[in-house]
Amino acid sequence: MSRILILLVFLCVTVYAGAQNNTVFISQGKIEYERSINVYAQISKDDEGEWSELQKKSSTHFKTAYFDLLFNRNKSLYRPGRESNDRDNSMWIQPPAQNNTIYSDLDNAKGISQKNIFEELFLVQDSLRKIKWKITTETRNIAGFSCRRANAIIMDSIYVVAFYTDEILTTGGPESFSGLPGMILGVSLPHEHISWFATKVEALPIPDSQLAPPLKGKKTDNTNLTETVRRGMKDWGKEGQRFMRAALL
Repeated sequence: MSRILILLVFLCVTVYAGAQNNTVFISQGKIEYERSINVYAQISKDDEGEWSELQKKSSTHFKTAYFDLLFNRNKSLYRPGRESNDRDNSMWIQPPAQNNTIYSDLDNAKGISQKNIFEELFLVQDSLRKIKWKITTETRNIAGFSCRRANAIIMDSIYVVAFYTDEILTTGGPESFSGLPGMILGVSLPHEHISWFATKVEALPIPDSQLAPPLKGKKTDNTNLTETVRRGMKDWGKEGQRFMRAALL
């Protein structure tokens, strides 16, 4: 009888240990993100009166776009993905840098970003943005992954809410967001009325050849790009400030 009890205990411990190891950790793959912009909220924030109402009547409430993030353990490439079904005859001027391609070398904290800013293509080579994250206890399920919330302030005043999963080992994310202990699957900028959330995650082998950085564009760095955009937007008022934030994200 004692041998039977010992055997049963052993089997229970084995099953429990197996259950604890069911989590699969991903280090290569492809993530699709949906970016959503609340156009009405941005118009209301920057404009007033009849012009604001006219812009709203010609715009969709939310403008969506899709992006893919290819990644392996230490590199990632964020780029425009499939076309959206949006049909927008908006009088609202399209902000700059809306279709960025961003290469991140996570081990060396270096990045190369290709940005189209008012019909000029820039190739921004610089260090990855250092973000001082504050991790919270709040959790959320995104694209089938359990994610933990983290908060931060970037560019002196932009409040960021991010959700990351440690089930994906690569410490990257959409656009220029990175630096958490896992992959960022969701980002919201509440005061800018923009969000990026993963819609699908695929575990795939991604060789370095698929993670080549962009090559075309006028070479610059973040400091010089900031000065260039500031000079171009100096007479644009509130709308210029929003466009500048969009260009430098």
